[in-house]
Amino acid sequence: MLMFGLDNQETLFVVTAFLFQIVLAVHYSLRKWRFHLAMRYGRIVYALGVPAAAVSIVLLLGGAAWSLWLGGLLCLVWAAYGYAVDYVKQIQWRVPIRWRVAGPYLTLYLATVMFYWWPLGEIHRVLWYVQAALFVLSTVLNLTSHKRPEDRPQPA
Repeated sequence: MLMFGLDNQETLFVVTAFLFQIVLAVHYSLRKWRFHLAMRYGRIVYALGVPAAAVSIVLLLGGAAWSLWLGGLLCLVWAAYGYAVDYVKQIQWRVPIRWRVAGPYLTLYLATVMFYWWPLGEIHRVLWYVQAALFVLSTVLNLTSHKRPEDRPQPA
């Protein structure tokens, strides 16, 4: 990212942070307009917690500030929890909201988002604003893509 004068660690963080938000926007778009595809490939969103954590470990071992490596580790914890409740236990917790599951899920999700977003403001304010726009887009897509199980299209 030569235009922002970033070093290798900052570049790795920025790319990871933007990929996280872009993957979420794509997944929420699929869930809104192609629900069956989102359910078929949704595990991939959670699986990306592993490379996110690997990037965090690289940043940590490379001496990066904690604000740059914490997001990926939080992402792994969120992904593991989400995979467990969505795919292993298959708990219907979104509609209607089951707060005993939703509370930890949302806390981990928002912590992950925060630690991929907040450090961007210290790297370069433009990156922070672009990530903010992606977050708003993802949030709108996320909130408008939830349907009751009986309203979901059934695969043919």
